[in-house]
Amino acid sequence: MKKIKEEEVRWGIIGVGNVCEVKSAPAMNLIQNSRLVAVMRRNEEKVKDYANRHQVPKWYTHAEELINDPEVNAIYIATPPNMHLPYTELAAKAGKPVYVEKPMARTYAECLSMIQACEKAQVPLYVAYYRRALPHFVKIKELLEQGEIGAVRTVHIQMRQEPEPEIIAQLENNWRVDPEIAGGGYFYDLASHQMDLLQFFFGKIIQASGFESNQAGFYEAEDTVVGSFAFENGTMGTGNWSFASARENQIDQIIIDGSLGQIRFETFGKGEFHLQKDGDIEKHFQFDLPKHIQQPLIQLIVDDLLGKNQSPSTGETASSTNWVLERLTGGRGK
Repeated sequence: MKKIKEEEVRWGIIGVGNVCEVKSAPAMNLIQNSRLVAVMRRNEEKVKDYANRHQVPKWYTHAEELINDPEVNAIYIATPPNMHLPYTELAAKAGKPVYVEKPMARTYAECLSMIQACEKAQVPLYVAYYRRALPHFVKIKELLEQGEIGAVRTVHIQMRQEPEPEIIAQLENNWRVDPEIAGGGYFYDLASHQMDLLQFFFGKIIQASGFESNQAGFYEAEDTVVGSFAFENGTMGTGNWSFASARENQIDQIIIDGSLGQIRFETFGKGEFHLQKDGDIEKHFQFDLPKHIQQPLIQLIVDDLLGKNQSPSTGETASSTNWVLERLTGGRGK
């Protein structure tokens, strides 16, 4: 069933910062029946520059003006998390579908408010957990469902990064380690992808607990988290994250152990993974990733809005990730 009246998705973006340069926004003009028609940023010089460089016909410095533009029929909120709830409420009130960056919000409670606003307005809500649509992760899910490593027993996350992770873009203002803006630190920014991806594989996490610490004292947010979690399908997991590690100790690895073998991959690496089955040689799978990394998910969202497919990432699935993050950090935000 179509979720918009029109035959084309015409995007308006609130907050055209770093993520909109390559990862997301350019893809909107490469997808059939999809166009980027307007952008907004509070800094007039910067929003004009973005619009000129990306050939976007309209620009605004106030979110309300973009939301109320009659040509815009879908809103992408690409701001830091502290503004996700208020802008979602404004877009929903205007009757326009919402695509919001991750993490979905600063707290699980804010996520629920976003869902409520969109349900009340009867508009769909999507979240940019784009790994759910990347080819190597889709393939891993397929292999798991086919029983390639037998019954899945456990999953283990290891992530150690130096105090300024190389996988984080250097920004003018690093809001990612300001809990008032981001909800937490690098853990919220990066582990959110991992916990959402694992729920894509195994279903909802129904139990989670953990501890957080600020060991290095470089900023206010946590820099170290350890925890355990259990999925609705019976799979159990553990995770440890450090963002105050030595460069030589850096690792990004998830291991899925089953009764017949193991799958091993990086969350933030290349489009590849390793499959090791009992009595067999290790297999290496390699996939090309799109230049605009969010394009496969945006394609599914456009298809969903036009009644042709379904998006794997919604407000409901993403809110569960926030619930997990809070419990892994000791129950923050309850």
